[in-house]
Amino acid sequence: MKTLRLICLTVGLIVLSTSCKIFSKNKSGEPFSSKEKESSSSTGQNNSNGPSASGLRSHLYQAIKYVNQNGYSTQYCFLVDMGICSGKNRFFVYDLKKNTVALSGLVAHGNCNTHSLEQARFSNIPNCGCSSLGKYKVGNSYHGEFGKSYRLYGLDSSNSNAFKRAIVLHGFDPVPDQEIYPMVLCNSFGCPMVSRSFLDKLCGIIDKSEKPILLWVYN
Repeated sequence: MKTLRLICLTVGLIVLSTSCKIFSKNKSGEPFSSKEKESSSSTGQNNSNGPSASGLRSHLYQAIKYVNQNGYSTQYCFLVDMGICSGKNRFFVYDLKKNTVALSGLVAHGNCNTHSLEQARFSNIPNCGCSSLGKYKVGNSYHGEFGKSYRLYGLDSSNSNAFKRAIVLHGFDPVPDQEIYPMVLCNSFGCPMVSRSFLDKLCGIIDKSEKPILLWVYN
């Protein structure tokens, strides 16, 4: 029985690693810069290849209200903009005290049980393999098949099955540390999956926080 379980786990990891190939797209683009952010802010446009300043602002305002009313950390919150191309940084650590983005990194979306999925689709159905939109409570850490990971608890109807689906925040070796746009990132099985080094930085914030941290995945 243990041998069969080990074989299934190994096959699952091979499938995920294989899906983590980087697929080229016939597009050109440069990594997001502060100038582009200023341009996006002034125009109010939502560019799928870069952060939407208006989207960040609107969710940030709601996040500040939520953390203050529900006992979450008022130092940091995590915002994930799935409307941005996966080859660009779209996981933002926002410093609520300094009112600025402290860190940003790549994050994968779920493959929805396909071989590869360039644009994110969303579902809350168990075993769907998709990412789920909504607010999450970042829970306790544990060590599993992907190393140190953090349990996630869905706080909205759109992600209420997160714990049941074993959706967690974790690292994975094939996820790079730098932006790869116009190429796209590999997929996860529905978890917000980041690079090992970026997870290490998140660990430093999560583990030191006296209150739970809010993670918000939006599109």
